Amino acid sequence: MPSALPSLRTLSKLALGGVQVLLGSGQTVLGGTPAACSNPQLSCHNTTVVADLCCFNAPGGQLLQTQFWDTDPATGPDDSWTIHGLWPDRCDGTYDANCDTTRDYSNISAIIQSFGKTDLLSYMQTYWKDYQGNDQTFWQHEWTKHGTCISTLNPECYSDHKATEEVVDFFQKTVDLFKTLPSYEWLAAAGITPSTSQTYTTSAIQAALAAKRPGVSVTLGCKSSTLNEIWYHYDVRGSVQTGEFVPADPDGTKSTCPASGIKYLPKNGGTGTPTSAPGTGTSTSVPTGTSAPGTPFSGKGYLNVQVSGAKKGCIISAGTWYTTGTCATFTSATSGSGFTLSSSKGKCGVVSGVLTCGSSVTATSFTAVNGQLAAGGNAVWSADQAASGSTQEKVYAGGDHASQISIVWQSI
Repeated sequence: MPSALPSLRTLSKLALGGVQVLLGSGQTVLGGTPAACSNPQLSCHNTTVVADLCCFNAPGGQLLQTQFWDTDPATGPDDSWTIHGLWPDRCDGTYDANCDTTRDYSNISAIIQSFGKTDLLSYMQTYWKDYQGNDQTFWQHEWTKHGTCISTLNPECYSDHKATEEVVDFFQKTVDLFKTLPSYEWLAAAGITPSTSQTYTTSAIQAALAAKRPGVSVTLGCKSSTLNEIWYHYDVRGSVQTGEFVPADPDGTKSTCPASGIKYLPKNGGTGTPTSAPGTGTSTSVPTGTSAPGTPFSGKGYLNVQVSGAKKGCIISAGTWYTTGTCATFTSATSGSGFTLSSSKGKCGVVSGVLTCGSSVTATSFTAVNGQLAAGGNAVWSADQAASGSTQEKVYAGGDHASQISIVWQSI
């Protein structure tokens, strides 16, 4: 240990990698379990060098959960940001990369499946997308460049280590964090919605996100004044696997957005023009299109929901219904005497009575009855209750549930 204490920001750089801690009995204590991390310190805040790098993330002590908003080409669901990665920074804005080439795995899907994490893989196939469609290569890149540099994910930090289990932990923790950071919803709650005409300020975007994560800011990424990335920063108390992620300010000046005039474009190419909801004065995005509802189901379009003949929102990419926000773009293709539908999440069908779109869904052959979407010749659909705002409701085939609706096509 150095005779004089180094500065706070230097400390995590001095800790040595891959250290195992031995109890007096000689038993190896590893950082992958809570019991092995008693009284863990918060990364980037230690005042002495920490040797147990299975319980303390170093030198990459600040973890960034990073998200994309891709519109050209549109990537992922229309009503959600997508995952970029989980990155360890050195507490000062710098970072290490590609720390262990012996763990450069190219079979990420197979690794995840081998541990029975089919739900994790399915979620990644929807929300962790490469804009060029090369998801496997993207996942490999994120693990190799960033995951191998997280000290608490080193193999020696596991008792009875199973080969590649740390890879699954990396993707699981990244997804778990992403689920707690619904950027689209948080921005929409503050009236910041995708639009081809409206622009926003950095302060407004930061305030919208700070309302959900008080006391800290984020890193905003723009390309040609168009918002396309958000980085959420955390310090971690304990290991990445089991520790506490504590929201933190960015560890360096990285935002690339201007102070004003920031564009936040819709993924579906629609206008998404914000308008004020009656009597609220709140800016919300009202779905719009170029053709009247009822246009035959062909090409690309929105699925508008009607209640008693009046428009009440639309169907979004998973097949659920909401009333405020950006509609999903659906593609209709002829199938026999009817047609199939697909969204950014995959093919659409009626699964256990529920309208569902996803990568594992078997497409239903729909028909149109009096200009309305029909399944099995029945154009009546229903929900447990009327959708309100951005709250999503499942849509059931048939009229057995409390709120009966119809679904019509709007070409775009």
